[in-house]
Amino acid sequence: MKIETDPKADLSAQIAKSIRDAIVNGDMIVDERLPSEAELSDQFDVSRSTVREALKRLAAQSLIRTQRGASGGAFVRRLSYEEAYGQHITTSTLLLSMNAVSFETACEARYALERACAPMACDRRTPDQLATMRAEIHRQSQPGLSDESFCASDVALHRALVDAAHNPVLSYQLAGAVEAMQPLMNMITFTARSREEIVGIHSRLTDAIEAQDAAKADHALHALEAYTLTLGRDVMAARAQKSGS
Repeated sequence: MKIETDPKADLSAQIAKSIRDAIVNGDMIVDERLPSEAELSDQFDVSRSTVREALKRLAAQSLIRTQRGASGGAFVRRLSYEEAYGQHITTSTLLLSMNAVSFETACEARYALERACAPMACDRRTPDQLATMRAEIHRQSQPGLSDESFCASDVALHRALVDAAHNPVLSYQLAGAVEAMQPLMNMITFTARSREEIVGIHSRLTDAIEAQDAAKADHALHALEAYTLTLGRDVMAARAQKSGS
């Protein structure tokens, strides 16, 4: 893990990256003990405080765990699917909320991934997943439902669609698009959207999944993407006009 450090850059970040790369590349395996702080200090030719900062960075990324006692130290940590899933949602939320990813780019990614799920969902959906989608459609049709609850129901319906594909890799990729980006998309467009329009598209989508008609499911998702993009553009144009006046 020896690296040529750049004294002008953050040394702890460089060291953390070197160790992270070793873990990701498989050079260090789960439960392997890292060299001691003193050994790392000598290895990278930095102070022990710089090493400690690097280890804190790795711990914050859930890549290492620390253990006290005679047999203690820092060890490569096994990252669970659930932890990675949650971190992915958090990162995606931050990217969109800080405008690092545009509304249109997020929308394009979300629906491209959902359309990839749709044919598998048609083949693999369970009665429980169909029941969830139907229940959310019924919930969305209630006249007294708050905007926040409508948004939550929207996420739940699309989560059921993704889960119906029974592909954990796609589920992970869509965690950011559905559970992080979709609520923010909803909050941008909720003032302009027609609930009836969305419920109608959701109904057509669910009917297609139940009938195992991948072409109709794809058509419904295209319709929902076009409607969402139109709403987003209209809302942002109105905001720009208001701020410029």
